[in-house]
Amino acid sequence: MNVIEALQQRQSIRAFLNKEVEEDKINTILSAARYAPSGTNTQPWQVAVVTGETKDKLQTELETNFRKGHKDKVDYQYYPEKWIEPYKSRRVACGLKMYSTLKIEREDKQRQLDQWAANYRAFDAPVMLLFFMDNCMQTGSFMDYGMFLQSIMLAAVDQGLATCPQASLAEYPETIKTVLNYPQDSTLVCGMALGYEDKTALINSYRTEREPITSFCRFYK
Repeated sequence: MNVIEALQQRQSIRAFLNKEVEEDKINTILSAARYAPSGTNTQPWQVAVVTGETKDKLQTELETNFRKGHKDKVDYQYYPEKWIEPYKSRRVACGLKMYSTLKIEREDKQRQLDQWAANYRAFDAPVMLLFFMDNCMQTGSFMDYGMFLQSIMLAAVDQGLATCPQASLAEYPETIKTVLNYPQDSTLVCGMALGYEDKTALINSYRTEREPITSFCRFYK
């Protein structure tokens, strides 16, 4: 598989098979992703690979907190405080596409809640990846992290695995750090579900639209 094929094949998967991911595949993916570029080679990424009983304990804590309406103080602001166009419309369209695929009506608040709660179980993937960095790092390190995360997702495609990057898991930094006994003075950047795609699951059948290059690119000659 070449890189362009991997880029086009990758999508955010929200239903996984109950099948363990081989540790050597996880190591292969992370070993490849470490070649991602970073400013002055700082390599700011720190990864927690969470599986088994630890994942069960962590996701129970997260989902319980979510259903009770409890939120931790986030380590940084992921989304804008005020949405403007075209980003507002794209965000709405993304949510509508998923809920319409699942035939979840706007009035069905319980099914909406249950679907969103799956975020905090990493969609029942066997592996939950959590990404941290030292909190002294600044905006440039978030750019570095984006390249590292994309490298992980493309390497996962190469290994026959599926992923879903998750900003939602960064909503509970205190809970996650406490369960994992991870330093509280670190920044929780995001999480990621990793596993084998359930190709029969309806939720994996939809794709979000991508803008043509003419909408975001200017050529200067």
